[in-house]
Amino acid sequence: MAINLAEELSSITTNVAASDWREAIRRAGEGLVAGGVTTEDYTEQMIAAVEEHGPYIVIAPGVALAHARPSESVKKGGLSWVGLASPVEFGHKSNDPVSLVIGLAALDHTAHIEVLRAVAGILSDPATRRGLDAAESAEEVRSLLQCTASPSK
Repeated sequence: MAINLAEELSSITTNVAASDWREAIRRAGEGLVAGGVTTEDYTEQMIAAVEEHGPYIVIAPGVALAHARPSESVKKGGLSWVGLASPVEFGHKSNDPVSLVIGLAALDHTAHIEVLRAVAGILSDPATRRGLDAAESAEEVRSLLQCTASPSK
């Protein structure tokens, strides 16, 4: 069954200032912590993953899906949404700069894949993507995501 991103989001922030990719990931991590999804250690694990493996988390033009392996730092599955005030470089050859960071905490690999599928579905629609990029409030983001959630499988 497809997941509804709007229902999975524990935190949505827009117009967030970040000086570099590490700070952008920290903002996504803060949302996960504030939503009771992870501990602060998970944020450091997300940063360490990019330091070790490079900017593989930049999954589409302008979009990073910040995450780390499931660990004891994940209390429950969930997402955070961070729209950046100014895009930042992650070092990705074709998808930089990033203006949206989605923080993902998954309890297992299957949940991670389901979130990727849902994000790809949402962002593949040009009109929805433009609306999400222009959203200036959590309510606008949640409304756009609710409208695009498919009731069918």
